[in-house]
Amino acid sequence: MLMPMPHVTDAARAFVTVVVVLSLAPGERGVAAQALEPHQQLARDIFKELIEINTTHAEGDTTVAADAMAVRLRAAGFPAADIFVGGPHPKKGNLVVRYRGRPAAGRKPILLLAHLDVVEAKKADWSPDLDPFRLTEKDGYFYGRGTTDDKAMAAIFVATFVRMKQQGLVPDRDIVLALTADEEGGDQNGVQWLLANHRARVDAEYGLNEGGGGQAKGGRRIANTVQASEKVYVDYTLEATNKGGHSSLPQPENAIYELTAALTRLGAFAFPVRLNEVTRAYFNAMAGVEQGPAAADFKAIARPGTPDPAVVARLSAVPLYNAMLRTTCVATMVTAGHALNALPQRAAANINCRVLPGEDPQAIQRTLVQVIANPKLTLTPVDEAKPSPPSPLTPEIMQTIAHITDQMWPGVPVVPFMSTGATDGLFFREAGIPIYGVSGLFGDMDDVRAHGRDERIGVREFFDGQAFLWSLVTTLSGATSAR
Repeated sequence: MLMPMPHVTDAARAFVTVVVVLSLAPGERGVAAQALEPHQQLARDIFKELIEINTTHAEGDTTVAADAMAVRLRAAGFPAADIFVGGPHPKKGNLVVRYRGRPAAGRKPILLLAHLDVVEAKKADWSPDLDPFRLTEKDGYFYGRGTTDDKAMAAIFVATFVRMKQQGLVPDRDIVLALTADEEGGDQNGVQWLLANHRARVDAEYGLNEGGGGQAKGGRRIANTVQASEKVYVDYTLEATNKGGHSSLPQPENAIYELTAALTRLGAFAFPVRLNEVTRAYFNAMAGVEQGPAAADFKAIARPGTPDPAVVARLSAVPLYNAMLRTTCVATMVTAGHALNALPQRAAANINCRVLPGEDPQAIQRTLVQVIANPKLTLTPVDEAKPSPPSPLTPEIMQTIAHITDQMWPGVPVVPFMSTGATDGLFFREAGIPIYGVSGLFGDMDDVRAHGRDERIGVREFFDGQAFLWSLVTTLSGATSAR
């Protein structure tokens, strides 16, 4: 799958070479730490600063993080006119910084996108020696909320801008860095606000974002994925209501029982398998990477026609593959009752669906109503679905990623990927700006901790990702020394 690439900058090539020499496989822990190069120490310092700023929706403040990064970039020599911090709410600030390219280039900018906000985390829910809002380096990992989603990319992008400025590099086009608010939740989504109010600041030919990344398994790098599309996020409220009454006089009709019966039916239901161009390409590529029964299953599922039910069953047992094969809907929150000694008048659940691109959310809702099979319950969309078109897999992007990947990790394929979760890339895709989820940050497919307890990223994986993104950004932007 690797294709020749016409040009890689000298700075990018040199940095990749250094990291390849130092890099270890994801499973190799406990090896004596290498002394950090100045650019690596810079990235680590920025990473620590970002992790230790609480940017959750409930108690955090993305403006504090945006201002902190603006301070670093001003100190690096970026003029105040090229640094913007703003948002619709005092605690929902976004940072946009423009790295000026050669004036006569005439090419639209490249966008580097990462979000500053993180999901909620409580110290009591984590291991006793870890604090989600302290960067802890332990046993070859960095621990902290946002280490994988998405402050590693944010820190690396800021460090890249600072290092490019230090080296006097000038790209052949502008590069725009956008660090945004409320990607994980909340009412002040930074990307939507910037596109609506400051489109010129973030307009670009295309952008790089989270959503893809390196997949590792059993200490072996499997693939470097490029997110070109993503599933459509939709929430529904499933609600049962009843007249209620005194709990000493139970009645056959009970809102809690009706809701739980419906949820049980939903839990046993699976939407049909549907592959698209991106997922078929993914499974085809993975068939050449895996060995034995897994490789045969990938090859079989990628063939046109009705898939073998046994193959579907085996792949569906793996959460990632199951989510790539079909639309999924799952109960995520439940509320019920109003008093300990009263029959419930209301029981409700949130049903979170991730709809395959191209499928009609209204048709999904109709299917859910049939599965629930109780006309007394209501199913109401919480918000309007926001589908987005896939990003084209252009040679400029894919060949460059493939070439750098082959330099750093020989034999690891670059694989198109449909993200099973949602990212802010969808808003740019809706606005006509293709977004590619790619990071070079490898993680264990069987131990995904984003949004969960003891979130972490490998120390060497972090610095490998820094090397990869440095090479990718400087190559795609044609950055060369002005001296």
